[in-house]
Amino acid sequence: MTVRLYTNIRLEFDDGAGVALLTLNRPKALNALNGELLRELEEALDDVASRPGARVLILTGAGAKAFAAGADIAEMQGFTPAQAETFAALGQRVFSRFEALPVAVIAAVNGFALGGGCELAMSCDIILASASAVFGQPEVKLGVIPGFGGSQRLTRLVGRQRAREICFTGRSVKADEALRIGLVTEVVEGDVVEAAKKLAETIAKNGPRAVALCKRAINDGADLALAPALSHERTLFGLCFATSDQREGMSAFLERRKPDFTGR
Repeated sequence: MTVRLYTNIRLEFDDGAGVALLTLNRPKALNALNGELLRELEEALDDVASRPGARVLILTGAGAKAFAAGADIAEMQGFTPAQAETFAALGQRVFSRFEALPVAVIAAVNGFALGGGCELAMSCDIILASASAVFGQPEVKLGVIPGFGGSQRLTRLVGRQRAREICFTGRSVKADEALRIGLVTEVVEGDVVEAAKKLAETIAKNGPRAVALCKRAINDGADLALAPALSHERTLFGLCFATSDQREGMSAFLERRKPDFTGR
């Protein structure tokens, strides 16, 4: 196990399993997202992306109360319009990095995921929620709107009508409703981080290049019409056959043994 400590986050690597655990570590502030934390996330993502053995990233929050209760209002209160736009650009850039990361990213949401916390969870590939998790975009209650991509990612997950209602009211969405409307992947009874680790281990057993290309196909294709999306999928399918993992995976299947994927 390799551990890297930052001021506001903690990054752990289980090198044998190929799983990284990234923890937002401001529990006294309910893991609120300030500029320093966002920049640390960007640095941590560089670290994950540079590790050949990294296959899955789990993102969670320290403590039982919150995944992340939002952006740091104390930091934002005195922003000028230009400063606010710069802060939004930082958050959007960092969250888009989670989407672009060539490994599967699982959000293990414990407690509050509000405002920026909800936006951060939505930038992950899979969202596992504890039964006590609470989601929402309450920015209108502060006289602002989501700035880290919430109005766009929420719409893509739950549709325009439901996104409007959630954003216009600023209300909270409990875990069972979040599952019903498609905001989360699964509601977990018990330890959500342990559930995420089990899921991560399952994903990590598969060909890492294939998982990365599958992620690209889904994410890129979501913004395309069907015909160009199918063309993009064909191209990525072809790229699989330039990898050692494709040869190993198919050979292992025909030889009735477990594959030994290397990510090449």
